[in-house]
Amino acid sequence: MAVAIARKTLLYEWRRFLPAVAAVAFSGLLMTAQGALLLGIVSANSLYVTQSAASYWLGFPGTQSVELGRTVPASVLTNLYAEPAISHIEPFLLGSGDWRGIHGGGGVSVTVVGIDAQSDSIGLARVVPPNLRARLREPSAVVVDAADSDKLSIGAGDLAEVNGHTVHVIGFIDGLRGLGGVNVVGSLDTARILDQTLPADGAATYFLFNIGKESEQSRVLSRLNKRAPIERFEIWPAKELADMSTSYMLFDSGAGIAFVFATLIAATIGALITSQTLMAAVAGTIPQYATLRALGVPFSGLRKIVIEQAAWVGFSGLIINGVLSVAIGVIAMVYKVPFELDGAVLVSASLVVLVVAILACLLAIHRLRQADPATLLR
Repeated sequence: MAVAIARKTLLYEWRRFLPAVAAVAFSGLLMTAQGALLLGIVSANSLYVTQSAASYWLGFPGTQSVELGRTVPASVLTNLYAEPAISHIEPFLLGSGDWRGIHGGGGVSVTVVGIDAQSDSIGLARVVPPNLRARLREPSAVVVDAADSDKLSIGAGDLAEVNGHTVHVIGFIDGLRGLGGVNVVGSLDTARILDQTLPADGAATYFLFNIGKESEQSRVLSRLNKRAPIERFEIWPAKELADMSTSYMLFDSGAGIAFVFATLIAATIGALITSQTLMAAVAGTIPQYATLRALGVPFSGLRKIVIEQAAWVGFSGLIINGVLSVAIGVIAMVYKVPFELDGAVLVSASLVVLVVAILACLLAIHRLRQADPATLLR
């Protein structure tokens, strides 16, 4: 009976509850969008790792985030080559530079990324296709993310300067757009020419490698980790380094903490808007609930009706939220906005809004417990 009354009330009083549905939808959208933007921004800090095919990264001990890597000497390679199970080893360089367009404009600071240009290399293997990787063997050839082309005032085939050295942009890649700076990707030799502070003796910022057989991974890593304190290096699985870089951006950088704070404010505002709108909608139907109570319907029955109404309002709003979130995600993808619409974000925002909706309705109906039905019917 309670369910039938709840549905009929929503059907015949839809104008009263429509603002509540809209409040749930847009509050959920606000939380979802903020969460997806937060995830997208902090995840961009680990792009070097996630866009590479390496299972393990060897770097300087104590590194907190992948972009903060320091030079490790070439002598550590002896430890890697001594392990027959390691199937692939290659250096990865991170430097810096000042970009200047040949025809003016595009004066920005850039990160110089040096990768192995061989066809089977694993550094940035997910964003640099084989055809561009082969062309990176050309002297001073580089690629940049397509989303950064306007910032650099450059087109495919154009020339530019990095630290006073001429570079040739042979093409664009997709998926390596930095948070604030720009990534300029070239071969190892090109990177060392552009940033002459990078080591030229075989040392690197990181050494990437894979282990052939999964059954041997623990034994190989155990032997390497025993030598790590002596040789001054540290090894991270790719996922661990990516998570570490994301956490550093999220909790240890000023920008990350500010965005977390903004996300919490957005969630609070969304919850307040939802609760106030729903409380007003339920309060407007209190005379009807008072009539039911005067007819002998127990308070527990009224609570069931309110919970049912809140659930229907919540689910209707969340369906709208899901559709709008996907639409915004598509728009963000088109314009290369760091927007990671993760299922966990959508579910978390939906649960928060749904719980707020039910609590708001219960708080609004709670006044009936102490109220005299005769008074409410006047």
